[in-house]
Amino acid sequence: MPASRIVLIRAVNVGGAKLPMVRLREIATGLGAVDVSTYIASGNLLCTPPGDPTEFDRALEQAISAEFGYFREVISRTPDEIAAALAAFAFGDAAHGHLYFLTGTPNAAAADEFCARDFGNGERLALIGRDLHIDYRNGAGATKLTPKMIERALGVTGTGRNLRTSSTLVERANA
Repeated sequence: MPASRIVLIRAVNVGGAKLPMVRLREIATGLGAVDVSTYIASGNLLCTPPGDPTEFDRALEQAISAEFGYFREVISRTPDEIAAALAAFAFGDAAHGHLYFLTGTPNAAAADEFCARDFGNGERLALIGRDLHIDYRNGAGATKLTPKMIERALGVTGTGRNLRTSSTLVERANA
């Protein structure tokens, strides 16, 4: 039986990459997903995909690309995986904590080197499994740490959500 998934789409509804949530729900349903819902307009989809979740993620990427003309990575986790990442958050109850969900597991040495870097605004980073834990101590809006920097350093891309959004997604998936 397919498991419920929290599907995160990187960088939509920013920088001109429009993706209406109504249309995202329709696309997911058209790909065979059930129990489909979205949360805020930043690419958060909750659903039970048909069959293999990785195949669903790739099909969703392609459907979005075909219709909207841009490519965005789709990264999904089970509610339990995100709940575990929240419970293991490396920086406690950081006011500006984020989980950056990666498309794969980066090389450990590259991750250690990257997490030790100083980005100039007090950021703290830790890699736990496939998730980069980030504490933007002075706020995410003030950071010089970019998705491109993360991708270059770690060799994988991802998408970030703050702790409140991550927690809400787990709550909604388990409701």
